[in-house]
Order: sequence, then C-alpha cells, then structure tokens
Amino acid sequence: MSVREVARQFGERFGNEPVFSGEEAPTALLSNAARAHRLLGYPRVSAAQMMDWVADWIVQGGPLLNKPTHFQTRDGQF
Repeated sequence: MSVREVARQFGERFGNEPVFSGEEAPTALLSNAARAHRLLGYPRVSAAQMMDWVADWIVQGGPLLNKPTHFQTRDGQF
C-alpha cells in the first residue's frame, strides 16, 4: 500500500482529508513478501483490520512513541 492510500484511508476513519506536500517520486521502493509468505504463511490480519485497530488506539488515547517515520527516506538508511 502506498503512503498516500494509507493516509487517505486513515482520513476516512477520522473524518479528515489528508493534506500532502510535494509529489511522489517516479520510482517506488517495493518489497516482495512472497518468501515470507512461504515461510510464515499469509498474514491473518488484513491491512484494513490493522488500520482499524490503530485508529481505535489513537481515538482511545493510547500511548504514542513520537518517533520519526522516515517515509521520505529513499537511500535505505533509517
């Protein structure tokens, strides 16, 4: 899932429209999880369910770590 799509879906859950600055790069950093799925099985929790849990956590005032996401990082150094 793209960061833009995740933000859009969280915006729907919180009743807000996400605001973006800048543009996506013409290239994407992709990960193929096929080997992980073969070794560990397919995730039992969907992305939508996980986002529902995270949104609920935030609404309930669950603690946050306030750490940078590094979503803008493109050199692999996190």
